[in-house]
Amino acid sequence: MAAELDKDAVARAYARWAPIYDLVFGAVFDRGRKASIAAAERIGGRILEVGVGTGLSLPDYSRTNHLTGVDLSAPMLRKAKARAAQHHLANVDGLAVMDAQHLGFRDGVFDVVVAQYVITAVPDPEATLDEFVRVLKPGGEIVLVNHLGAEAGLRSVFESWFAPIARRLGWRPEFRWERLARWVARHGGVRVVERRAMPPLGHFSLIRFARLERPAKERLATA
Repeated sequence: MAAELDKDAVARAYARWAPIYDLVFGAVFDRGRKASIAAAERIGGRILEVGVGTGLSLPDYSRTNHLTGVDLSAPMLRKAKARAAQHHLANVDGLAVMDAQHLGFRDGVFDVVVAQYVITAVPDPEATLDEFVRVLKPGGEIVLVNHLGAEAGLRSVFESWFAPIARRLGWRPEFRWERLARWVARHGGVRVVERRAMPPLGHFSLIRFARLERPAKERLATA
């Protein structure tokens, strides 16, 4: 099994990506970004974007939503702040350096948590998802758009081979849907709303989870 990611190594990797991130990934990830924004705006309200990066998505949200963005990389976040100022985004309530696994917000304060191309770039995806649920209001949604590893075949073999190199670039390519499914089953307080293949080549997916009004364990206890 490939080694897990290290937070400091991820921060260093994205500090290196910061000057060229928009050029390299802007067009490639554009449809996924817009799809996640559209999904988030079905609910709207207070939206937290985790891994906001250089803030590419910020101008595309409706100004009626209140946005907060966090990212582990200070160099990436400086670009996000400059973008928010350039576009006069008064609906951006704050942009802060923050660890996705340890969010500095109270319980249940956001209507939506958006994480674009993030969940494969954190050291502990399950603990990070737990934290997303914690800051989410009951009935709110987590919106992920991310590469998911192949279950079998040549792509699966390639992703496993490429994993050590990818970790030095700041992400894990062999992260599969089954890991998310196990997290949902263990957590008991969320349900899958949607799972949809996204371009390029369907190797990416848009995934929505809803926080239940009452967790499954709580419902069973009172039944």
